Amino acid sequence: MPKEELARFLKDRRAGLRPADVGLIAAGRRRTPGLRREEVADLAAMSVDYYARLEQARGPNPSPRILDALADALKLPEAERRHLFRLADTVPTPPPGPPGQVRPHVADLLKRLPGAGAVVTDATYRIIAWNPLAEALLGDLRSEPNLARRRFLHPDLQRTSHAEEFGEIAVARLRGSAARYPGDPRLTSLLADLRASEEFVSIWNTNPVRTPGHRSKTVEHPVFGPLRVNCDVLVVPDDDQQVVFITADPGTATARLFRRLPGL
Repeated sequence: MPKEELARFLKDRRAGLRPADVGLIAAGRRRTPGLRREEVADLAAMSVDYYARLEQARGPNPSPRILDALADALKLPEAERRHLFRLADTVPTPPPGPPGQVRPHVADLLKRLPGAGAVVTDATYRIIAWNPLAEALLGDLRSEPNLARRRFLHPDLQRTSHAEEFGEIAVARLRGSAARYPGDPRLTSLLADLRASEEFVSIWNTNPVRTPGHRSKTVEHPVFGPLRVNCDVLVVPDDDQQVVFITADPGTATARLFRRLPGL
């Protein structure tokens, strides 16, 4: 059965792609939608016969290298890539590093939230996108954009309450990232720097398990003083990123200030 499921998955994903999706020029009319077998085989640098046998559920068990090539050829997002490896009963090869680019629709979302602060963090807790209200609340995000560094190495930049809780959340996420991206030099360098913090090492050794969710915090603004805010996290699983929304309860002084803060 696994070979039949793998064959069906490959055929379905091939049928869902157009030549333009993979940079090919469609020549002539096609009797069936999607890419041809020989086009997928060429994109994956394998013989047409080998690929055809995979789609006919009569080929050998594909190696991780073959599966990576097929995932790239078929433009599979990360969730489907992992599914492809599961169908082949093979452990996925670790990705080289966490994605550091924000998808356009996520970046556009930040602009559509004038009443909320929002930041996007990658798997290393580096802020890779933010809107003006978030920067007005959290301070300069350009000089030190990594929230884990700010938490453990630059406490003077910390403006929000519940620092101890966020420390555990940050370490739990970084431990998971280290397992997913063991060869990423940026992450390796970050963890080496963070180990200069005794608190970080202490939390790391407890192997905390924390999940993102809703939390209420206080932001200590240098001009307006303490501001009570809500923080909610939206996970972008395909890119291993998180969007953090910072909002105020309707009708409060903080909510009224939010409408003015980015322009002050």
